[in-house]
Amino acid sequence: MKDDFIFGLRPVIEAIEAGKTIDKVFVQNALQGPIYAELKAILAKNKIRPNYVPVEKLNRFTRKNHQGVVAFISDVPFHKVEDIVPQLFEEGKTPFLLILDRLTDVRNFGAICRTAECVGVDAIVIPEKGGAPINSDAIKTSAGALYNIKICKENNLAHVVDFLQQSGITVFSASEKAEKLIYEVDFTEPCAIVMGNEETGISKEVLHHSDEKIKLPIEGKTQSLNVSVACGAILYEAVRQKILK
Repeated sequence: MKDDFIFGLRPVIEAIEAGKTIDKVFVQNALQGPIYAELKAILAKNKIRPNYVPVEKLNRFTRKNHQGVVAFISDVPFHKVEDIVPQLFEEGKTPFLLILDRLTDVRNFGAICRTAECVGVDAIVIPEKGGAPINSDAIKTSAGALYNIKICKENNLAHVVDFLQQSGITVFSASEKAEKLIYEVDFTEPCAIVMGNEETGISKEVLHHSDEKIKLPIEGKTQSLNVSVACGAILYEAVRQKILK
């Protein structure tokens, strides 16, 4: 992780001003002072939302003098979904997006990105908070696919779903409680597929806003699949449908 984060007020300020892609910023609760005020203004200017945490969490990142601030950087640039979607339509493409709702396991995230890039997903949407860090482990697990697929980091995934629907994109959410199997829906039109957190699944708000809930058939006694495996199965069903069409 040494290559993935920086710490200290002034180093974080300089990293942002130098144009580094900031994945996450952790700030100590109740931090004050003129330099922090400067950092706070720069974060707001660059639309970077910090995570306020107790000092114990920062101490787990590093025992050195972090001054109440730790920032994780990424070699992968971030995009905005409202820029990506119009561009796809203008290029004559049928948008095919993947939304990952608070996936926390770095290896699951990397493996999913690898599969998504292989099947031709146009962009992956992740939340600003609550998701796995896009660090060297994620890039390694993705076999470098993270360098070849657009990552959109968004503040509110429910708003993203609304925007996609208004743009003519159908949003499918993968849920064990769904009635429809993945083979009963049409993935050949503009669509986005939502995969949820490893433990709690898709958030209620995102699930409520989705157009369709879909599931994989489970024939054995084990009631669920690993999210990376499940995502791969769904994405390749979409590929199968596109090929046949």
